[in-house]
Amino acid sequence: MHISEHQAAAEALLHAAGILPVITVDSVDQGRRIAEALLAGGLRTLELTLRTPAALETLAALKRELPEIVIGAGTVLDEPQMRQAIDAGADFLVTPGTPPALAQALASAPLPVVPGGATPTEFLALMAHGFRVCKLFPASAVGGLAMLKGLAGPLAGLKLCPTGGIGEDTAADYLAQPNVLCIGGSWMVPKQWLADGAYDRVEASAAAATGIIARARGTG
Repeated sequence: MHISEHQAAAEALLHAAGILPVITVDSVDQGRRIAEALLAGGLRTLELTLRTPAALETLAALKRELPEIVIGAGTVLDEPQMRQAIDAGADFLVTPGTPPALAQALASAPLPVVPGGATPTEFLALMAHGFRVCKLFPASAVGGLAMLKGLAGPLAGLKLCPTGGIGEDTAADYLAQPNVLCIGGSWMVPKQWLADGAYDRVEASAAAATGIIARARGTG
């Protein structure tokens, strides 16, 4: 499959997600409970960051046990991590930033990829590799809504998933931007709720996020 087809698949899955919960797990059991709570709240696509030793094992376990969930491996920093995530069963890959060597590896990946960038120059480089669906990170730190509006004109062919510093209170404003397919955030899974085992709160926050998506898309 050519990169253009993988990018079309990335666009479709991000648009279907609307809001992408970004989770970091300490154990397989914790990851399972988070995923179940998010699913119960109506969010079936998530980004599981590769920031902890439990990440790859959790990814593989969730793909076995919850086949209805769509899992992106996040914080992919290099080609070896890319290969590990693919082997673990990731449905798509997400990077926080994309240096040239990683961009080249991702361009030949056998699944949808959402490479990260923070500047027009970085996005132009990614577009030269064939990417037109990217992650804007860290979104709020690099200008947030103003940055998205600024990119929309000169990079009209680029669709984005802004992530970083977005909360429930600003989610709708981001989703309203024409060049935004999806937004990423961790407000549905704050560390304190996880430490307290408050998965009912995770489910309620996911349900609220589902409502934000529906209102933004005119379906709720």
